[in-house]
Amino acid sequence: MADEENAAPARGSWREVAGLFLRLGAIAFGGPAAHTALMRDELVRRRGWVTDRRFADLMGATNLIPGPSSTELAIHLGHERARWRGLVAAGVCFILPAALMVTALAWAYVRHGSTPAVEGVLYGVVPAVIAIIAHALFALLRAVLRTVWLGLLAAAALAAYLAGVNELLVLACGAASAAAARAALRARRARGPGALVPLPFADGSPLFPDPTGAQLAELFATMLKIGAVLYGSGYVLLAFLRGDFVERLGWITEQQLVDAVSVGQVTPGPVFTTATFLGYVVAGLPGAFLATVAVFLPSFLFVGLLTRLTGFLRSRDWTGALLDGVNAAALALMAGVSWQLARTAVTDPLTAAIALGTFVLVWRTRINNAWYIAAGAAIGLVHAFLW
Repeated sequence: MADEENAAPARGSWREVAGLFLRLGAIAFGGPAAHTALMRDELVRRRGWVTDRRFADLMGATNLIPGPSSTELAIHLGHERARWRGLVAAGVCFILPAALMVTALAWAYVRHGSTPAVEGVLYGVVPAVIAIIAHALFALLRAVLRTVWLGLLAAAALAAYLAGVNELLVLACGAASAAAARAALRARRARGPGALVPLPFADGSPLFPDPTGAQLAELFATMLKIGAVLYGSGYVLLAFLRGDFVERLGWITEQQLVDAVSVGQVTPGPVFTTATFLGYVVAGLPGAFLATVAVFLPSFLFVGLLTRLTGFLRSRDWTGALLDGVNAAALALMAGVSWQLARTAVTDPLTAAIALGTFVLVWRTRINNAWYIAAGAAIGLVHAFLW
């Protein structure tokens, strides 16, 4: 069993990696927890590209570096399948659909003062996504919580998160607790025997309709800095963007920042494509392109370095314990976010039926997740039209 878990993954083509992550990027609604669940279902359950144990290790490793965790997980998984070409293909293709959608919405925002209706779609999509997350959580429990101690650690991490403790502190404490417990155990042995989204916009053009090289360079450098140092959720991203673009540079208003984050949340793929939206608002298409490249570039570099360390972390006793703790805490955070999302999305018998029906189908069949997302969207649109 240990040999099976540690065996090198089968290699594949970067083209199959690109195709898979392009599709995932187009349907990955619901934030990082949902993205993780979709990747687990496709790569572990349906295709067998990695084991649950390896998937959990990569998921935990992404929490050790700055940047968008689900995008970094995609980059890691691409490297597992097709080495460096797969690393680039997975990251670019997972980001691309969201970046294109957000750019189109930014154009509508600047040109027309509003974006297309999305609330009806999300009404049906989010409950389906919650069911996919729940199925992934149950499957990952077996791979991550292999001892009673790790189960207790995950329960404590979940309670801390729901009580409002910062996500980074939860992860750090999980890692430290697991490493300390492993050290204590070794010492003991030595002594004896884881709707509409209205977006008003006053001006009809980007802030810099004809941006200079200096302005684009400052936009790029600011987004690059944010991508290189940001830990945590989209709300942490909001704080960084506010500090730089609203307060320091004065390029956007508070309302424009909130609008940008809203668009990032209602489109599939990484929430960090909020940067794409702001880049367009500030400097049009060149700004959207440069902001997207800048905010995601550090993730590719960090994951490229981390791919050489993940196997080392698992092979050493104390670092393996640290990774176990991070995995248990990360799983608890995923459960906590899912619970909070479910409380706001499953609000009536229809949404409950969507969630329950999707869970049963995911559990009992191997239907592609895109069909669940499409069915949820169709139900949501019909509901919005009739009610």
